[in-house]
Amino acid sequence: MTRLTDLVKVRARSGRHALLALAILTSACTSVGPGKQQVLKVADSSTEIQGIQIIDLNTQGSQLPVMQPKPGFADLFGGVAPMGQIVGIGDVLQITVWEAPPAVLFGATQAPTSAETSRGTGLPDYLVGPSGAISIPFAGTIPVVGRTLVDIERDITNRLRLKAHLPQVNVRMSQNMTSTVSVVGDVNNSTRIPLTPKGETVLDAIAAGGGTKEAATRMTIQLSRDGKVEMMPLQAIISDPRQNVVLKAGDVVTALYQPYSFTALGATGSNREVQFEATGITLAQALGRVSGLQDGRADPKGMFLFRWEDPARVNNAAGAAHRADGRIPVIYRINMRDPATYFAMQNFQIQDHDVMYVSNSPVADFQRFVNILVGVVLPAVTIENALSN
Repeated sequence: MTRLTDLVKVRARSGRHALLALAILTSACTSVGPGKQQVLKVADSSTEIQGIQIIDLNTQGSQLPVMQPKPGFADLFGGVAPMGQIVGIGDVLQITVWEAPPAVLFGATQAPTSAETSRGTGLPDYLVGPSGAISIPFAGTIPVVGRTLVDIERDITNRLRLKAHLPQVNVRMSQNMTSTVSVVGDVNNSTRIPLTPKGETVLDAIAAGGGTKEAATRMTIQLSRDGKVEMMPLQAIISDPRQNVVLKAGDVVTALYQPYSFTALGATGSNREVQFEATGITLAQALGRVSGLQDGRADPKGMFLFRWEDPARVNNAAGAAHRADGRIPVIYRINMRDPATYFAMQNFQIQDHDVMYVSNSPVADFQRFVNILVGVVLPAVTIENALSN
């Protein structure tokens, strides 16, 4: 009678072990993240998430976002010819006047030697004041603000032509305070560089600032001009000479260190935040950087990319939920069993703060259940059989 009672207790414990295994399985399934059907159910539900969109990623899908090429510096700031130094208020000009002998106005008190044909007369430096003009002896008041040095030379020469003997004028800027470009941000030396007739470019400005503090592949350059602001990866400017545009007075060149990143979750080879270059990477490259999918665990049809997307790039975006910046939630569904997907992945660009999630396959969940049975229930059965013998 005692042996029978003990056997009943063991069987009861075995049943509790089986229930415990089921509980562990349920806990394990819910702790690793949602499965494919759960993701689709939540995304399709109009009551739980309003306005979310699901887009299949493949080469034939008409719902794919329209990835218009982003305008670069050449499109917005190109076509500017080097204008030389433009005089502004606060600049200091140095003016020299030559007069052929016999000098009438300039250098008339000093007769040239036999080896000299003319003598230049240097006038005192002129600080351009709020009036925007300077006063030249015998030439009168000369407006200079907003004009090039060549224009000022020509104006002074024309005014002296009927008064001096074959005059020639040279105007140079001894202190350039306004025809400059500011270089700030993550450069080794924030500075202000003067513009010359050579026509300084964006890369000239970066070089004048001592280069960037970080690698070029991780740097973004922002160019501000006349109320317009545009950003480009530094590496893109280096590789495309058209984007290395000529700068204008008042431009601000800002070097920004912006480590772009995406997050990989679920049944990927590595669950972590992954940084990538400012020039961008494709979905295929992103998947490679997390070592792909986990063999035996991942569902090849259950890969998703979560993104706050620009409504202009998505069809039927009207009425969708959106953040304060206007972006809408979109889930891109990737079927890795479709060969066409691999071609689409090579053209699909990853964006900053994207989240990649790969769900578990049903086979993997069943295998986990079997492993729990083998590890928990079978030892209890073994003990029961030992007691029964």
